[in-house]
Amino acid sequence: QVQLVESGGGLVQAGGSLRLSCAASGRTFSTYAMGWFRQAPGKEREFVAAINWSGGGTYYADSVKGRFTVSVDNAKNTVYLQMNSLKPEDTAVYYCAANTASYKLRDGVVGSWGQGTQVTVSS
Repeated sequence: QVQLVESGGGLVQAGGSLRLSCAASGRTFSTYAMGWFRQAPGKEREFVAAINWSGGGTYYADSVKGRFTVSVDNAKNTVYLQMNSLKPEDTAVYYCAANTASYKLRDGVVGSWGQGTQVTVSS
């Protein structure tokens, strides 16, 4: 089992930036991909981005392409989500997720979840 702990959420004005972090511990050798999902109030949880530990196999939701960047630091067992040009519709709880391949995360198949971190974008 892998444990995931997110950090970096907060309140930001529209057009601003935030960087989320997710530190993985436990059986990290068994997790070959990490990703991010989000859930806005009253909406279903949706895929945002995913990446393999190698740094390849990146996927993004259409709604965040060109604004968000996912990356990994293997030495720290940490995945990041750099969010630029934030919009009010990006407001949600952001969840870190893990599975054996990034395409599985892209398709909504998740092995482990983090506890979530709130991101609020004011207009």
